[in-house]
Amino acid sequence: MDLLSNAQCKHLVSPGYINFTLSILIVFGILLSYLPQHYRIISLKSSYGISPYFVLLGTISGSSSLANVVSQQQSLQDVSCCSDVNGLACFAGLLGILQIGTQCLCFFIILFLYIIYFPRDVQSSPSTTKPRPQGPTYRTALIVGAVCILHISVMLIATITIGLKRPGSLQSWSNFCGILAAVLSSIQYFPQIYTTVKLRCVGSLSIPMMCIQTPGGFVWAASLAARLGAKGWSTWGVLLITATLQGLLLVLSVFFEYLGPNKGHSHGEDGSVENDERDEQESRPSEETPLLQNQ
Repeated sequence: MDLLSNAQCKHLVSPGYINFTLSILIVFGILLSYLPQHYRIISLKSSYGISPYFVLLGTISGSSSLANVVSQQQSLQDVSCCSDVNGLACFAGLLGILQIGTQCLCFFIILFLYIIYFPRDVQSSPSTTKPRPQGPTYRTALIVGAVCILHISVMLIATITIGLKRPGSLQSWSNFCGILAAVLSSIQYFPQIYTTVKLRCVGSLSIPMMCIQTPGGFVWAASLAARLGAKGWSTWGVLLITATLQGLLLVLSVFFEYLGPNKGHSHGEDGSVENDERDEQESRPSEETPLLQNQ
């Protein structure tokens, strides 16, 4: 096959090196941007302050975006060209899928950490009269994890089935997944914004992550728009919506952490998490604890 006469593979034979380099940097940028959030949850050993609905909608949105980009007509054409171009050119054609897949994986790690470090309700002792703060239960976290796993399984099975049985409908399926991801992304940040405003603290949210991702989202959207063109609006449009709403959450987080009346109290307006842990430690028996509680 004459590659130069094949319009589908021309852009892979002579890729734009500026956009190629930018796409590589975006992949590493996605990984680095999520590391502060992963580290913060692990270091605090708590996912306090993170809305379960934010995690749910974000994970489902990520898997929908992955199904969207995998079933894009341009992505399928790039994959088909891999048998006729060299390895570097093939890798360049798969960068869009790699970017979305990396983001999806990183958000699934947040889901995993959210469940592992979810603050369980501890039964208070008779001497502890302070009520525990009301919020989502560990059962809610497990349901969120089950729904996310079920959703990505359905997306995978549906994409493979449509690709094998009705390949002509793949672009329509791709647009549906893109619209679903855009809607979920639009809704995703509202529960977290509400939770942050209600708690008036950052909690386990990572401000450095949002500082990296907010401007990076706009750059990533521009890169995908250049790669996929106007037909890929359902892919890069999701990133525009996400970056805008994440910017709003970033502004709120910076205000509560550094400028608000409760600045510095990352775990609650009165340090509820630290206070609860301190109360729990004080309620434990020690050498000075009387043998009879009424003494």
